[in-house]
Amino acid sequence: MADDFELNTDDLTRRMDGAMASLRTEFASLRTGRASASMLEPVMVDAYGQQTPINQVGTVNVPEPRMVTINVWDKGLVNKVEKAIRESGLGINPQLNGTIIMLPIPELNEERRRELGKVASQYAESARVAIRNVRRDGMDQIKKAKADGMSEDDQKFWETSVQELTDSFIAKVDEALEHKQAEIMQV
Repeated sequence: MADDFELNTDDLTRRMDGAMASLRTEFASLRTGRASASMLEPVMVDAYGQQTPINQVGTVNVPEPRMVTINVWDKGLVNKVEKAIRESGLGINPQLNGTIIMLPIPELNEERRRELGKVASQYAESARVAIRNVRRDGMDQIKKAKADGMSEDDQKFWETSVQELTDSFIAKVDEALEHKQAEIMQV
């Protein structure tokens, strides 16, 4: 019966890790005033009849702290890549030099830093919600096992275990948010 109930904490941990990985990806796309190749990851180019990530149509480099360059492999796609960057909402004005597109990263003003801080907070809250959803799934499994005859001591043990796992991941989200906001506010 439920006496041999074993909650798959590895699965819960893996799913919570997935929420953290997603948060890291979202944080990487936030511009902090210094150049990063990852800031172009969400930008898609209309190439060869489909939406294609920029890193699949050219080489993305960061030659200096405030400059990103894209060496577009197909000369016919240069204008499409430039258009995709302009329309991406990154606030960067691309400059063409043959098949190389240069993206000078402007200094962030105080208002833009605050906006980015709020966006980072929203990303962190989404990650917290995802982690809490995983927690709820784990708790539902425990409740089901309790209905199948699990002892109250076992129920308390597993609930405490799931809650501790959740608390540790929420703390990781808070720490990542704190770090990202400090990075954004750094002049």
